[in-house]
Amino acid sequence: MAWLQLFRLEFRAILSDFSVAFTIFGGIVAYSFLYPLPYSNQVPREQHTVIVNEDGSQLSRKLERMLDATPEVKVVKRVHTIAEARTMLLSGEAGGILVIPSDFYRDLLLGKSPVLGYAGNASYFLIYSTVVEGMAKAAGTLGAEVKVLNHILSGDALPRAEKQYSPLQLNVKPVFNTTMGYVNYVVPAVFVLILHQTLLMAVGELGSHQNHSKKRSEGYWLQIPIWRLLIVRVLTFGGIYALGALYYFGFAFEFYDITRLASPLELWGLIIPFILSVIALGIVLGQLIRRPEILSLLVLLSSLILAFSAGFIWPLSSVPPLLVWLTNLVPSTPAIQSFLMLNQMGADFSQILPQYSLLWLQTIGYGGLAYWLLNRRDIEDA
Repeated sequence: MAWLQLFRLEFRAILSDFSVAFTIFGGIVAYSFLYPLPYSNQVPREQHTVIVNEDGSQLSRKLERMLDATPEVKVVKRVHTIAEARTMLLSGEAGGILVIPSDFYRDLLLGKSPVLGYAGNASYFLIYSTVVEGMAKAAGTLGAEVKVLNHILSGDALPRAEKQYSPLQLNVKPVFNTTMGYVNYVVPAVFVLILHQTLLMAVGELGSHQNHSKKRSEGYWLQIPIWRLLIVRVLTFGGIYALGALYYFGFAFEFYDITRLASPLELWGLIIPFILSVIALGIVLGQLIRRPEILSLLVLLSSLILAFSAGFIWPLSSVPPLLVWLTNLVPSTPAIQSFLMLNQMGADFSQILPQYSLLWLQTIGYGGLAYWLLNRRDIEDA
């Protein structure tokens, strides 16, 4: 059988299998828009907040105005009791509550530190952290003004009063995520995981379907040497996902204005072993798992574990060592780590050699296992 004919049959097998074709083409395109959509505004802003002002003083009303002026919070209502505020929070009308105690102004005059009450809906941790950040920022600014004013009233000049309040000035400059947004933080790593999971499912499902085809004995995959089948499958899926990688790391990164620091040559040097290792693992899973729906479910359920064990959401030092070791057997883990270091952090290629070498070891290891499983299948069928 000629090589060109083999490639045609392989493409036809991919396109004629709805689940495989949809996983590849629908999954890559759909996820590129659906996943970043919740993070399109980068960080949450103007979260609705209700205030319970039990003090009623001029200074407490100033705190209300300062809170409303922060970009994180928008004051939507002022109520008289905590019970009313709690009802609004539970109903979803507000995302946070600020309680100003009745002795707020008196404590400030006496030089005491009044206690402000913050509350928020912690079911949505991004909203909760934003609300608390806005409240803390407003309260901190007002506290600084009061302390500086007390120093001035004590006879200190304004420059000296400012230095006495805060002798150290913090100048924060984000290095890798300059916008401090969630798109630059989450999406680059998740794009690698999407490519990994969709390719793994597609290759595995195709192999599993062919193992249970009603016309299995007539299949082209049984009529050619195993090494030819592996070459055709690797080149076919590799070509498709090379275009997918171009789409993600090219158009999608440009569309979402995501930082790119690696050169095209460095990226391709990393993409090649990544795609090869995933295809090899997909062939292995397709031989070991005979029901395609079980394979798809297994891959989908593993996504969350792989994401949290890759080190970009949760620090690896807080992940159980056994789980870290197990997830390093999957190509997505070294791929995500090396892609982030190379493309988002500007690392030199020599700094990702451990992950890069691991991808090639996985390619060789899973490739050899795939050849052995296919050979055993042919022996059993003989």
